[in-house]
Amino acid sequence: MTVLQNIIFPDSRVCTEYALYYHMKGIGGYSSSDKSLHLNKGATALFDTYFNLFSVGKWSAATRFQSLYFAGEGKGRFELRLLHAIPDKSWEMLYCDVHTYAERTAFRADLSHFADNATQGVIVVEINALDDECAFYGGYFETDQVPRDWPRLAISITTFKREEAVRRTVSRLDQFLSDTKLGDRVHTFVVDNGRSAEIESNNHVTLIENQNLGGAGGFARGLLEAQARDFTHCLFMDDDASFHMENIYRTYIFLALATESRTAVAGAMINNSHKWRMWENGAIFDRFCHPQFIGTDLRLRDEVFRIEFESASNNAKGFYGGWWYFAFPLEHVEHFPYPFFVRGDDISFSIANDFRIHTLNGITSFQDDFTEKESPLTLYLDLRGHLLHHMLFEKMELSPIKTIGIAWRFIWRSLMRFHYETAEAQLLSLQDVIQGPSFFTENIDMGERRQIIKELAQNEIWHPIAEIDTTKRLVFPARFKLSRLLMLLTFNGHLLPFSSRWLNHVVVPIHKRGVMRAAYGATQITYLNLGRDKGYTVIQSKRRFFGLLSRFLSTAFRFVRSYPTLKQAYREAYPEMTSESYWKDVSG
Repeated sequence: MTVLQNIIFPDSRVCTEYALYYHMKGIGGYSSSDKSLHLNKGATALFDTYFNLFSVGKWSAATRFQSLYFAGEGKGRFELRLLHAIPDKSWEMLYCDVHTYAERTAFRADLSHFADNATQGVIVVEINALDDECAFYGGYFETDQVPRDWPRLAISITTFKREEAVRRTVSRLDQFLSDTKLGDRVHTFVVDNGRSAEIESNNHVTLIENQNLGGAGGFARGLLEAQARDFTHCLFMDDDASFHMENIYRTYIFLALATESRTAVAGAMINNSHKWRMWENGAIFDRFCHPQFIGTDLRLRDEVFRIEFESASNNAKGFYGGWWYFAFPLEHVEHFPYPFFVRGDDISFSIANDFRIHTLNGITSFQDDFTEKESPLTLYLDLRGHLLHHMLFEKMELSPIKTIGIAWRFIWRSLMRFHYETAEAQLLSLQDVIQGPSFFTENIDMGERRQIIKELAQNEIWHPIAEIDTTKRLVFPARFKLSRLLMLLTFNGHLLPFSSRWLNHVVVPIHKRGVMRAAYGATQITYLNLGRDKGYTVIQSKRRFFGLLSRFLSTAFRFVRSYPTLKQAYREAYPEMTSESYWKDVSG
C-alpha cells in the first residue's frame, strides 16, 4: 500500500488556526498532547479544510492509481462518512457506516468507486459521534498502487546570515527524515552563502559553503550538487520556511506516482501575519506578477473548494512557482537560473524549463510579510527581472513601448508616494538593463550595486519609532472621490502651489504601504512596520519629483531606441548564462 496523504492536526510550531485543519459542530475538542479529536454525542468533525480535504481530481489526473481507501483510528461509536464534492454538481456519498470500538482501533473504507461519479473534485472526511467519548486519532488516504521507480529527492536550501532560522528548519527536516521511510531517498543540502550557519553534515544533511551570488547562485549550486549525486528531483526551499513535514511527504508521493515525467510541484505561501489568508497559490507573470487566489480566507470551506476546483489545471502562459517551495524533475532542466542575484530567478526558471506545474492543498510555506521586506534594493531587483523576462523569452515578448511601460509603472508609483530614493534605485535598475547581458556577469555578486543603493537609501529604511515623527495633520479631505481625482490630476499634489502648508500628514500601517490611496492628499507620510516599533517618514519634494521624472524620460528614450539590439543581445547570451558550465565556472 502507498499512503497518498495524511490527516494533519494543528501544530504550535507552524499554525494553530484550527479552521484550516477541521471544522467542529457540537461539543468536542482537540488534544494537542496525543494529537486527537474528542467528540461528545451529536458532535461532528469535518475535514473539508485546506490542509485535509483530498483533492482527488488533481491526484487522479496527474498520478497513477485506480484503488483508493481511507484508513484511520478511532474509539467509541461514530458514523464515518466519505463525501465526494464535485464541481457544479451535488455531492455524492462514497461511504457511510457506523463504527463501534471499545478501545483505539484501526478502520478502513474502500473508496475505489469514486470514479463512478466523477474524477474531478475533492473528498471530505466526516465523523459524527453517536455516543459520548468518541475519539479520532488521525487517518490517511492510500492506494494499493506502488511507484514504478522511487525518486531520489534533493532538498536545496540557500541561506545567508540567517543562522537561527536555517538551523531550526534543518533540525526539523533532519528529525523528519530520520523518522520516515523516505529518509534514504531524500537528502537536504544547505548552501551557505554567508559561510556562518555552522550546521554539521550527517546522513540526511550536507552543508555546502558557497560564495554569495545571491539566491540564484545558491540554488544553482544546489542544483549542481543534486545532478552530480544522481538525484532525480530537486526541491528548492527558503531557509526560514515554516511548514508541516507532510509537505515533503505529499510532494514526494505525488512526484513518485506522476504519469508525466515533467511534473513539478509549487507550494503555496501564507502570510505569518494572518495564517488564514492565502498570499499566493502559484502565480502568473504577465508584465507584472499576479499571485493566484491572494487574500482568500482559508477558514471558509467554499473558498478552499474554489481554489482546488479552479487550480486543477494550471496551463496559463507565464505560470510559475516561487522558490520558497518548488520541486521539479532534474531530467527536464534545460536552463539553470539566470544570474539575477535574487528576485525574478524563480519566474524565469519556470518559464524557461518545460515543467508541468501543479499545486496541492496543504503544501504551503508560512512566511513573514513580504511588504515589510520591501526596500529600494528589492525594488531595484524587481524591476530588472520584470523587464528582462519580456526581453529574454519570445513567448513573453512585448513591444518596446509596452516594455518601458513596466518601468514607468514601477517608478511612477514610487514618485507618487514620495519614495524618491526607491525611484532613484529603480532608475538605476533601468540604466543597468540598458548595459546589456555583460552587466549581469560582471556584477554577479551585486557587491558594488548593493553598496551604492545602501548609501542611497538613508531615509526609506526602518528606524526606531522614537526617532520617527508620527504627528498627524488632517486638513485636506482625501477620502472624497473629487479629492482623489484632484490628487491624480496634480500628481498627488506635486503640481499644487504651497502644498506643504495645507495637505495632510498621515500615518500608514504596513499592510497599506503599497496602496496608492493611502498616500493621496498627503505631503508627509509616516509608514509603520508590523510591530509598530519602527517606521520611516517621506516628505513631498517637487524638486526631486521633476528631476527624477526628467531623468526617467531621457533614459526611457534610450531604452526604446536600443530595444531591438538589446533584446537580441540578451537572447543570444541567455543559453550560455543559464548553462551548467557557466555556473560551474562562476561558483569556483
